[in-house]
Amino acid sequence: MQYTLSPKPLTPKAFAPFGDVVQRSGKTPIMINDNNTERYDSLAKVQLDQSGDTAVINIFRAQPRAMPMRIRMMERHPFGSQSFHPLSGEDYLILVAEAHESLSPEHLHLFLATADQGINYHKNTWHHPILGLNKVCDFLVIDRKGSGHNCEEFFFNDDVHIQITHRTETYSEGAAPC
Repeated sequence: MQYTLSPKPLTPKAFAPFGDVVQRSGKTPIMINDNNTERYDSLAKVQLDQSGDTAVINIFRAQPRAMPMRIRMMERHPFGSQSFHPLSGEDYLILVAEAHESLSPEHLHLFLATADQGINYHKNTWHHPILGLNKVCDFLVIDRKGSGHNCEEFFFNDDVHIQITHRTETYSEGAAPC
């Protein structure tokens, strides 16, 4: 079976089943530091499941992916959320799946995130590892650290060929992206 996915624009509504879009757009800031700093408060919540877990901040360096790209696996983190924030000023792709134990291509959703959008995957959300596009890119990652194995992987059967492209789906004026 052959499947091809093209990205949809990343919007908070379209991404809500999988996590949060972390962006300033549409948010009202709180003025702090003697009215010198805008604080965009509580854009996403870090989810931690187990006692003794902590939230850690990492930098992941992603290599660019050649397009079209074949998708072979997805992963999820059952004990905590995972948040990615681009540092390199580049757009990137996000591949997520609906909550199923046995994934199929029909469960997959592909989004194009702009350079000013971060994302926060809800715990247990199936997603593909980072999909950088044009060059080596750094991401600030907020992740769970604690006991237990917090990464599950799902591999598609070899007879299932899923390709993603970088071409973005377009929508007519007034049409919803999802």
